[in-house]
Amino acid sequence: MDMDRREAIRRVSVMLGGAAFVGGSGLLTACEQAPRPSSIPPQGIGDFSPDDIVLLDEVAETILPETGTPGAKAAAVGAFMALMVTDTYAPADQEVFRSGMTTLDETSRGEYGVPFLEAAPRDRLGLLQRFDRDQVTWSGPGEHWFRMMKQLALLGYFTSEIGCTVAQRYLETPGRFDPCVPHRPGERNWAGHA
Repeated sequence: MDMDRREAIRRVSVMLGGAAFVGGSGLLTACEQAPRPSSIPPQGIGDFSPDDIVLLDEVAETILPETGTPGAKAAAVGAFMALMVTDTYAPADQEVFRSGMTTLDETSRGEYGVPFLEAAPRDRLGLLQRFDRDQVTWSGPGEHWFRMMKQLALLGYFTSEIGCTVAQRYLETPGRFDPCVPHRPGERNWAGHA
């Protein structure tokens, strides 16, 4: 049986209308209540295990915690960080990043007696603040590992859907270019287009 475009559109309209009016609410409810897939693949990403990605999520969440907006963990920043290091970093930089993860965990064990993931939130924050001060005055070869982590956490968050649409104001199709827009204290910044 041949079908032209007009007939196909008519049939699809009937099907969609039927789903919306006859028992469609059950389908919509099921879709809304379906469990969301984990942002952490069970096999990990590159050389990063799922446990490594959980650690990166917690580092990012400590840097960008949930406040009036969702935090970095909600934006799956740990998986983003692992993917970026795996796909874009030179092998030497990957090694610096990975050794930084080890340093972070070992320092937490040495100071608090527990790995970073088990440390109290204030202890995590204090540790990261100290590493942040260290990276500012870093004069060693290459980039400091914490600077890499912090940059990836910020990039991952503010280019995610949550970062662009919830933490910032976003217009999918902007209007005219207006270089001098008044900004009042407390307003969210506008998301840039990536």
